[in-house]
Amino acid sequence: MIIADLEVIPFRVPRRDFRHGVLGPERFVVQTLTRIATDTGVEGHYLGGHGHGDQDGLTSDERAMLCGRIRSLVLGCDPYDREQFWHWLWVANIPENILSVLDLALWDLQGKATGLPVHKLLGGCRTRARAYSSTFPNMGSPQDYADHADECRKRGYRAYKIHPYYFWDPETGRDDPGRPSHVEWDLKVCRAVRERVGSDMVLMYDPWGTYRTFEEAVRVGRELEALDFYWYEHPMPEYRVESYVRLCRELSIPILSPEIAAGSVFTRADWIHRGASDMSRIDVLRGGITGCRKMASVCEAFGVRCEMHMAGFGNLQILGATSEDVCEYYERGLEAPGVDYDTPPPYLQALCDPLDADGFVPIPQGPGLGYRLDLDYIRTHRIPD
Repeated sequence: MIIADLEVIPFRVPRRDFRHGVLGPERFVVQTLTRIATDTGVEGHYLGGHGHGDQDGLTSDERAMLCGRIRSLVLGCDPYDREQFWHWLWVANIPENILSVLDLALWDLQGKATGLPVHKLLGGCRTRARAYSSTFPNMGSPQDYADHADECRKRGYRAYKIHPYYFWDPETGRDDPGRPSHVEWDLKVCRAVRERVGSDMVLMYDPWGTYRTFEEAVRVGRELEALDFYWYEHPMPEYRVESYVRLCRELSIPILSPEIAAGSVFTRADWIHRGASDMSRIDVLRGGITGCRKMASVCEAFGVRCEMHMAGFGNLQILGATSEDVCEYYERGLEAPGVDYDTPPPYLQALCDPLDADGFVPIPQGPGLGYRLDLDYIRTHRIPD
């Protein structure tokens, strides 16, 4: 079997954005399907690759790189040589989301060739994973957050993660580009949610690197400790690694980072070694299935959590191949009042992560990543190259 073709198919999908507590009008955005074909007829696919989970399509420049330089590199090669390709692309300094898309499509291809889901190829470990509801930021008042947490509890969630206020002033209801965080309001949200749900829910907190000083990060962390939050994610910009070392020493609540720092397993292993994080964080767009598998092994060796960032089919396959002692939770969302997360997008016949009454989501059992694609929709809504 050899790789006969690689293409990226852009197509239009409807989307409604949630911004500052308001669900916007429907508009069309570009989603992409990366397709790798072989001389035997077996194909591998990956949806998205640019932004959040599987949901955001590759940009035109990213599509051009995959269909140009990357295609010429892998055409005629054995599609099972993923490890070799992974090293080639790191040496070539290819953007890690591009490297990841290739890796994910190749894992999907091998799963379809063998009739097995990717987590079984990696070594199956579980059939479902604990989920938490992950919120949009700027959802409204602290009361709005508390109401939403209570609604999520009634839907079956046992855990809830707060994204607070980013570059928006909750007091005036206006954008605030010069002030990334509003600490007092952030703390009001945390208190309101804990008061509403009591001890019934595990709570997590992610200000997405918006605390610009060590003192701000410590102050919020102390309050989170008092409120019995489970983890404190990405509180400061992640290029300030020494500040994270100090924060881990200062606080008892686990610090979960790096979330978005480039460098896949290499960066995250260094953070663990330096004591800059108590739990690590990665997703399949930061090194593909291959990079996440390596990172889970590093974390297991050091006895720290390897929590998966974002939703999506690839992350679920990693969870299916790891112990809950290593990768505990699945990030389901983003969710907010009025956002319909439980209806599959029109290019999929089934949702990847339906929530059960106990707060778990199933690991997809179909071949490869587990997609059930509506190829007719994708063809009908294809954007001309």
